[in-house]
Amino acid sequence: MQALQGGVLWLAGLGFLLGLGGFAFYQGQGWSYFSDRPEACANCHIMRDQYESWRHSSHRSWASCNDCHMPHTFLGKWTTKALSGFQHSLAFTTGDFPEPIVITPRNKAIALENCVACHRPVVAQMLLRPGVHGPEDWNCTACHGNVGHRGLK
Repeated sequence: MQALQGGVLWLAGLGFLLGLGGFAFYQGQGWSYFSDRPEACANCHIMRDQYESWRHSSHRSWASCNDCHMPHTFLGKWTTKALSGFQHSLAFTTGDFPEPIVITPRNKAIALENCVACHRPVVAQMLLRPGVHGPEDWNCTACHGNVGHRGLK
């Protein structure tokens, strides 16, 4: 009898968590994050300035949010989307995030790698100079900090 009660409580708790997660996914328009549409990034009010500045930037014609902020491999992209989605959900639910929002070191490395990947013909000679060994030495955003998000500091 005790095992049955424990099982029922466990199932009720699991049902509650799944229901809460489903409600949060629905309210947060979670399905939109499976797309490559930049509008999905503006689902959250904290990202509206970034989205609007991208819409007015030179990169709008060439690159979406995912082109710059996600790895270009299948596994890398979906792992990063899942990890970022969890971290964003947690931060925005708890209100524990910096304003203005700041890119994480991991995501900055991804963005810098994508800068170099897209602009390799232009930057190839710069990357071959002494002292430049790999992504840890790339710092495109030191000079081009708001190229994709014009007007943001």
